[in-house]
Amino acid sequence: MIKRGITGLSVLVVLILGTSVSSAAADDAPAAPTHPGPVYATVTDQSGKLSLQTFGRPDGKDMVFRISGSVYANIEGNSLDPALRHGQKLFNIEGYNIRRLYRVPETNQLYQLSREIVFYTDPADPQRVVREWRNPIDGKTYPVVPINNDAVNFGPFPITPSYVGPPLRRSHDETIWTSDIGVRADLGGTLGERFGLTGGVYAAQEMFDFSVDEREVAARTRSGVPSGAMETKISWARTSPWAPFMCLPETEVRGQLTYHARSWSLDSYRDIEPWLRAEVEQNHPLFKAAPGAPGASENSWTSFHNKQLGKGATTWAGWCAANGRP
Repeated sequence: MIKRGITGLSVLVVLILGTSVSSAAADDAPAAPTHPGPVYATVTDQSGKLSLQTFGRPDGKDMVFRISGSVYANIEGNSLDPALRHGQKLFNIEGYNIRRLYRVPETNQLYQLSREIVFYTDPADPQRVVREWRNPIDGKTYPVVPINNDAVNFGPFPITPSYVGPPLRRSHDETIWTSDIGVRADLGGTLGERFGLTGGVYAAQEMFDFSVDEREVAARTRSGVPSGAMETKISWARTSPWAPFMCLPETEVRGQLTYHARSWSLDSYRDIEPWLRAEVEQNHPLFKAAPGAPGASENSWTSFHNKQLGKGATTWAGWCAANGRP
């Protein structure tokens, strides 16, 4: 979950070679003032062009990073066995981040605007969304809350001809780069809610590997403004505290979660599999599109605070007490 900050999370294959690049000048209609293309077109650095195309489509339309993976228990010394075993697969995860590039009108400032929805699914059946989870430590059953962050925004960041991206490497026929992020957030201090975390601080590690085929690199780094989404693959791993809905206080139940997922780009929301779109449209229709303008961001924990705790109307401990079913 591409997450920068706490989510990670947030994350990416659809363009046909030879049809993926077009010039902004070919469009006779004037660009909207928030269109990122004119600013993107000033970038000359190959890495800068590639990294910007993971933030969003340079043509200003929505793109998707489809996310698929698993979640495991990471327990020091296997100390919770047999109730909860180290290395035990607890869930599959299936979802996506939908994003766009947004230009602040009349400036060279760009934002990445996105929403992300990721469902915890059956460890034996990735397409079966898990609605409840039995906590093996206290024996109670809790409602499963998906990762549903509205929104996940970054920026503004200035784009000039000197804009550069991360260091690139070649691996066989692919160009690759990485992003490793150590996350620390004082939720107790900012939200007044400690979530059972040590010192009220959320601490996690997010690790991303990006890869783009050499033919796609050549097609997507020519002059002009590419259309569609760049064919990108991502490997994502996160080690983080127990998810809030699990009602496992870190201060009392030693252990963490390890997320391991793959992500790949899709041209638009309509390219997501029907079963996943049906789940979104029935229960989370807001996540069919990226935000239209910059605004406040959420992560898995602030989202839980805003939606499940009513922005502090109830406490995390109170939510667990009210929702835990024997």
